[in-house]
Amino acid sequence: MSKLSRPILGVLGGGQLARMLAIAAAPLGIKTIAVDGSDEACAGQVAPLVVAGWDDRDALQAFAGQVDAITFDFENVPAETADRLAEQVRVAPVPSALAIAQDRLAEKTLFRECGLGTPEFATVDTREQLDQALAKVGAPAILKTRRLGYDGKGQFRIKSLADADAAWSALGEQAHVHGLILEAFVPFDRELSVIAVRGRDGDFRTWPLTQNWHVDGVLSMSLAPAFDIEQLQQRATELARTLAERLDYVGVFALELFVKDGELLGNEMAPRVHNSGHWTIEGAHTSQFENHVRAVLGLPLGDTGARGLSVMFNWIGEMPDAAPLLRTIDGHWHDYGKQARPGRKVGHATVCADAAAVLASRLDTIGQALGRQAQVQPVLDVLITR
Repeated sequence: MSKLSRPILGVLGGGQLARMLAIAAAPLGIKTIAVDGSDEACAGQVAPLVVAGWDDRDALQAFAGQVDAITFDFENVPAETADRLAEQVRVAPVPSALAIAQDRLAEKTLFRECGLGTPEFATVDTREQLDQALAKVGAPAILKTRRLGYDGKGQFRIKSLADADAAWSALGEQAHVHGLILEAFVPFDRELSVIAVRGRDGDFRTWPLTQNWHVDGVLSMSLAPAFDIEQLQQRATELARTLAERLDYVGVFALELFVKDGELLGNEMAPRVHNSGHWTIEGAHTSQFENHVRAVLGLPLGDTGARGLSVMFNWIGEMPDAAPLLRTIDGHWHDYGKQARPGRKVGHATVCADAAAVLASRLDTIGQALGRQAQVQPVLDVLITR
């Protein structure tokens, strides 16, 4: 990219991630254009929006002709669409990485090939195979669709063998469409994620490990950097680098991890910027969004170190009262401009501090003011022990 050029980044998907990518790109002199099937996609509030389906070849071809590179807002863009666009313009990450992340079986298999352990798993295509898989994996376990599942969707928790019929009733129809996978339930000690970025030139970096708390399969709170992670950080970085190089990956991705008895187990990979990395906007020297834009367009990567401690609140369903957080020192509010809807990610907030005790005090005040003590308590339990 020359000093005088004004590159244009195309994003497949027009949700909040595309919105935040556009906001991060603007100070770099980079314009963003998003594509989405809905004319109400929230990225359209901050960037031009092309309304088109993934099968609209003419519209997508015209879109590709306007941009210098294309990336993704979410991982369920059809891989064949990405492949087709890659014939016309640079697509990052590569469509093959997208395809692997779309299939839980391919993803888990790749993890093991790269030295990352996983919970026991087995493929399930028939009711008989479910019984066979349960005999192998045991219960409790989680039956999942191999494709198109996220934020707890497309999953059924099997607490005992007696739940097999109910699980098949809930997801069995998907076995003939996308296939199913049975995964052993892991009584993990905690959940971590490593957000990583790899540039076009192979430069590779990770942000500090983030500890995450989920409610009903959806991220509720994140703390970064996670505590007591020295050896885990090194191991997670090595594993993420191995995956990135194996996939010839360019851009940001997230690797969701379980910690069990001091060992890391791979849960999922997201081939995009990730909810658990939103804290990097205010809490790191370079956010995941800016570094993704840099990587995709071939610019040098920025420093991924943390500025201090950060906690992120994920707002689900509806936005709470902003005032208590806006009154907080180093409190940062993000409204995605979406209509309220049960289960929908509508915004987030980040609170930063230089010390655990200060951060705990701020969180406690916010939690009480918003009536969200239950949401903040798991994070407080960690902070007050420091």
